[in-house]
Amino acid sequence: MTGRAAFDATRRQRAPGSRGGGSSAQRIPVPVVVVAAIAVGLLALPIVALLGRALLSGALAGALTDPAVVDALKLSLLTTTVSLVITIVLGTPLAFVLARRRFTGAPLVEAIVDLPIVLPPSVAGLALLLAVGRRGLLGEPLGALGIELPFTTVAVILAQTFVSAPFYVRAARSGFVGVDSDLEDAARVDGGDEWAVVRRITVPLAAAALTSGLVLSWARAMGEFGATIMFAGNIGGLTQTLPLVVYSEFQSSLDASVAAAAILVLAALGVLVAVRIVHWRSVFAVGSPLP
Repeated sequence: MTGRAAFDATRRQRAPGSRGGGSSAQRIPVPVVVVAAIAVGLLALPIVALLGRALLSGALAGALTDPAVVDALKLSLLTTTVSLVITIVLGTPLAFVLARRRFTGAPLVEAIVDLPIVLPPSVAGLALLLAVGRRGLLGEPLGALGIELPFTTVAVILAQTFVSAPFYVRAARSGFVGVDSDLEDAARVDGGDEWAVVRRITVPLAAAALTSGLVLSWARAMGEFGATIMFAGNIGGLTQTLPLVVYSEFQSSLDASVAAAAILVLAALGVLVAVRIVHWRSVFAVGSPLP
């Protein structure tokens, strides 16, 4: 069997509905369904309350024309996009190495990767200041080159990347671990080099995990607040992202804060829904047989 044929066969075997039996939902006990519904309600209620207040008060429409909110939204979209690109470029090779090669110190590296997830955001911001701030470990060398990172847009990107990249690395690592090595071996037998195997077999099979990691990473970056305000500050048009606008407006106007928060929720919700509607696996589908 060729590498492409093996890949297609595995996709058919793993297709939804290929497992025998009837609908699993019919076998779920009613109390479990009730508890699950309560859990969904608890998660949905705050969001419904927030969006309902923003719509009924009319503040949402006003926020869409508020220059501060519009500028913050643009900055958030720009910085999270750059942050996501950095995460993909640096995080994908890291996840692949962690998934495929065991080496001395690997547990320590994995712990370092996971650490920003559990750190309080304020601690993350302080750590960034001590690392690349004016008086940080790299502050003087960077200053000698005329580079000052704190309280700049670059600082926003660094803060977002620091707190969000681990979500992508963890998901990508799990995706790479789950790829059947037999399919990769079959592709090598067909004459594919390592890059071709990764591009046409490994990545497509890990696509669901990679996409999940990207969405989680982007959502975490979009909602980043603590590390940003400590490391980048809250400067309008320069470092004030949408979460910081929510915080600033809350001190003067609840409706304005609610409206800005609603825009943030709708932006994140739109991406999450779009990812579930669009079949992302087709984006990474194998285009042609291996050479």
